[in-house]
Amino acid sequence: MSGPDYDVIVVGGGIAGAALARALEDSGLRLALVEARALDTGGIDHVPTATGVGDFDPRVSAITPASQRLLESLGAWEALVASRICPYRSMAVWDADGTGHIDFQAAEVDAPHLGHIIENRLLAGALLAGLDRQSGITLISPARVADLDLAREGEVVVELEDGSALSAPLVVGADGALSRLRELAGFLTREWDYGHSALVTTVCTERPHEACAYQRFLATGPLAFLPLPDIDGRHYCSIVWSAETGRAEQLLALDDEAFRSELGAALEHRLGEVLDSSPRLSFPLRQRHATDYVKPGLALVGDAAHTIHPLAGQGINLGLQDVAALSDELLTAAGRGGSPGEIDVLLRYQRRRKGENLVMMAAMDGFKRLFGERRLPVRWLRNTGMHWVDRSGPLKQQLMRHAMGVR
Repeated sequence: MSGPDYDVIVVGGGIAGAALARALEDSGLRLALVEARALDTGGIDHVPTATGVGDFDPRVSAITPASQRLLESLGAWEALVASRICPYRSMAVWDADGTGHIDFQAAEVDAPHLGHIIENRLLAGALLAGLDRQSGITLISPARVADLDLAREGEVVVELEDGSALSAPLVVGADGALSRLRELAGFLTREWDYGHSALVTTVCTERPHEACAYQRFLATGPLAFLPLPDIDGRHYCSIVWSAETGRAEQLLALDDEAFRSELGAALEHRLGEVLDSSPRLSFPLRQRHATDYVKPGLALVGDAAHTIHPLAGQGINLGLQDVAALSDELLTAAGRGGSPGEIDVLLRYQRRRKGENLVMMAAMDGFKRLFGERRLPVRWLRNTGMHWVDRSGPLKQQLMRHAMGVR
């Protein structure tokens, strides 16, 4: 019997899957990247300069310094810096039901910035760039996974919808929150609806954001204005408005002028009037966590393993740190001649990531519940606590460093 076709098969060519492929490209491992959509490996040089709100990707990520270091090591950061990313040096957070507020400044932790806002299509494009020219990587797209065969000893067979099959000692699910691979492999999850939907759009504002990210906690859910690059004297932000489902439906139903009026008022006009907005997108919010990230010959990374509320923008950063940990364990195993599908190798990855992810997920769920509480005593304690944290230098610095992924 001939050996497996590949050493590692990655299912999903989004940000997490592309990052994992990039991390393993010079490892000597034979890798296949399977993606349902056609993959564009041409890089991001062709992305046109934005001339209005409709030219930005409405989905963005707040990349921490820890994730930046990973992207630098993968050779993707230089292209991103040459495109249109926006560093943010401060963050203003306040409670709509009271006077509680916290202002975070990068200078408080001797850092040049707290992170960068990057459009998702640019991030994925920079990671995919040139992967088709790597001798150890085979791109298979568009192709959808139909089934898994787990019966072979030390080998997993991925069956595709076109009838073809691929085999490897390790198959990694990086295919997002609704992971087909997770379902086929029988990974159990704990999950629940938040009762919120996230509305995303790009806006042009009257006043500049001055490299500050804004987040206001409203009674119906948090609103974030995330800074984008100024272009030709116009000021842009990416909006993530998480609201109770009924409220989100109302916002979607508004005409553009009424929506911009609601949006400006919701931020208390900190950036003046909202002058323009791109078409709005909305998606339901659900927390989901796989009870295990690994099985023999199988591993989950990114949203396939965990999804959290977007109120702190940590989802993609958790996924990138999954990639860093898994690739490190696989490279270590390869260096000693081990198989990438060995359960001991995969369990080391799970131990490195599961606890940290659970802590972040619990924190985000706690914030969501805390700021959704409308009883007066809780609101008073919440506002008092925010004032106390804002004045508590060491604790505030610790929170900032943890959110930035630095110690």
